[in-house]
Amino acid sequence: MINALGIDVEEWFHICGIKSSVIEKENHIFESRVIENTTQLLEVLKEYNVRATFFILGIIAQNFPDLVRKISEYGHEVASHSFNHFLVYRQTRDEFERDLKNSIEILSAITSKKILGFRAPDFSIVKESLWALDVLRNAGIKYDCSIFPVTHPRYGIPKAKTNIYEIRNGLIEFPPSTIRILGKNFPVAGGAYFRILPYSFIKLAIKKLNSNNLPANIYLHPWEIDYKQPRLKIPFVRSFTHYVGLKKALSKFKRLLSDFRFAPISEVLAIERD
Repeated sequence: MINALGIDVEEWFHICGIKSSVIEKENHIFESRVIENTTQLLEVLKEYNVRATFFILGIIAQNFPDLVRKISEYGHEVASHSFNHFLVYRQTRDEFERDLKNSIEILSAITSKKILGFRAPDFSIVKESLWALDVLRNAGIKYDCSIFPVTHPRYGIPKAKTNIYEIRNGLIEFPPSTIRILGKNFPVAGGAYFRILPYSFIKLAIKKLNSNNLPANIYLHPWEIDYKQPRLKIPFVRSFTHYVGLKKALSKFKRLLSDFRFAPISEVLAIERD
């Protein structure tokens, strides 16, 4: 079974939902670490002969176009992670439309390729922002990976489908992976879940999905392999989920690449819908 791998390319200080104008509007004052972290991930993926989908922020592409070119030249798929890393449900439809358009234009201009995929910052397409799906479809996006079928205080639609499905007039939804535990969807897809959960559990969960003929959809951020990154003063719960497990994340990721087969999301979708 070939699973899907997505890399959300953003800076270490791109943290959604924190009440700080410094983080959301003045992030240029922070030291950028995205080139070093992303380059390290590229080399790891090359070592394991794995290609992935890189969901890249437009502002990252604007500041570091050579990084985007390198990702594309390495054979990875380039997709949109929005332009400014703002929560979708805190934007108006017009604001989101402009943000998405700017992201797609700069990514396609750099890669000379059509941008097919999107993942919202912090999975912020929720019930209140489902209007964003029409915006995505109208912008030419073919698949979305934003709707997390879990219960969570900041994101998620608990009763959403957990497998690949058509969500809106040809737009395909490929949600981050979950497994059922005690009648509820339990996330195993990546991010804090990947860093906090024992690797043995993650491996078992992916094997369970694959045994049911379902590809897993796993994600990682470049900053998650950077345990030397500066620490922001944020609320305890966010601090814990953001920083726990950073030191072991890279070794766990390498085990994942060794134990399972992965491909860019668009290729997995092509296989599954063939």
